[in-house]
Amino acid sequence: MGRRLGRAYKKVSMAKCDEGYRCDVCGTDVEQLVESDLYLRYILGEVPLEELHLSKERHLRCNPALAQYIADDDFPPVSCSGPFDKQSLDASFVMQESLRVTEGWKRLRQLPVLGLAIPEYPLSITPNQDLS
Repeated sequence: MGRRLGRAYKKVSMAKCDEGYRCDVCGTDVEQLVESDLYLRYILGEVPLEELHLSKERHLRCNPALAQYIADDDFPPVSCSGPFDKQSLDASFVMQESLRVTEGWKRLRQLPVLGLAIPEYPLSITPNQDLS
């Protein structure tokens, strides 16, 4: 999997300190930042910085309850069966959550080229409009 830069793709790996994190669901390595459910949740403000190194990692696709809200052509749709399926939720909530999670996922994809320090990753700290 790579990060799209124009028409070319650049493989972006996890930092050395982040290598070896095993997915809590499927058991394989989360090899790239763009695959990280943990870092997306951190960007969204759902995981505090001081708990980042203590939290379990998983691939985005291994957390369909969150991944189903990513609405981008570069992320194939994910379905979530059961009570958290967005098809059974309030349409207004689904629209707001899709905007929020998609914005976070776009930030996740941009991190390797933004030059931000880890404390600056969350959108609440450094909103996208502040990066122009």
